[in-house]
Amino acid sequence: MKRKLILATRNKGKLKEIQVLLSDLDIDIMSLDEAENAPHVVEDGKTFMENAFKKAKVIAEATGIMALADDSGLEVDALDGAPGVYSARYSGENVSDASNNEKLLADLKGVSSGKRGAHFSCVIIVYHPSGQWISTEAKCEGEIAMNLSGDQGFGYDPVFYIPSIKRTMAQLSPEGKNSLSHRGKALEKLKAGLPDFLAQL
Repeated sequence: MKRKLILATRNKGKLKEIQVLLSDLDIDIMSLDEAENAPHVVEDGKTFMENAFKKAKVIAEATGIMALADDSGLEVDALDGAPGVYSARYSGENVSDASNNEKLLADLKGVSSGKRGAHFSCVIIVYHPSGQWISTEAKCEGEIAMNLSGDQGFGYDPVFYIPSIKRTMAQLSPEGKNSLSHRGKALEKLKAGLPDFLAQL
């Protein structure tokens, strides 16, 4: 019988990415909407690690099913690491990706192209109801473009430019993004360590 794993996110773009990247594992992957008694988790941590750990632990304990949570965000050098853990709500609560990108570009107005360095960070936690857990993390380096480009992906992808390939994240195919992104790299690390973790349960 396959082990069940709940993905502790209601972000449809993130859900799709994770499902694709973990599709070759012998695990029954569920979305949060499929789980009964899955509470809303307030992300009040000061770090990606704190938020990911809290989400995974709360969901696993509430449902009795192993949970995977990630917390990720954009950290911009010229903004002293902002938006960071506030990436999803940078321009306010319940806002759109478009308004977050608009605020980011406005906040960087006047900052020259050589000083717009940034990186995406991602921390992933898999938490088992027994209290055992595993974590991985990864980064993707780049810079903030002067304008929006591309219509793939979600979040800050249209403004996150990767100099080595001369494209924004939103100009990449899903496969191309997964091979380079912070979440893709963190999930690859997770896939390498997950079999040993599951064997110990």
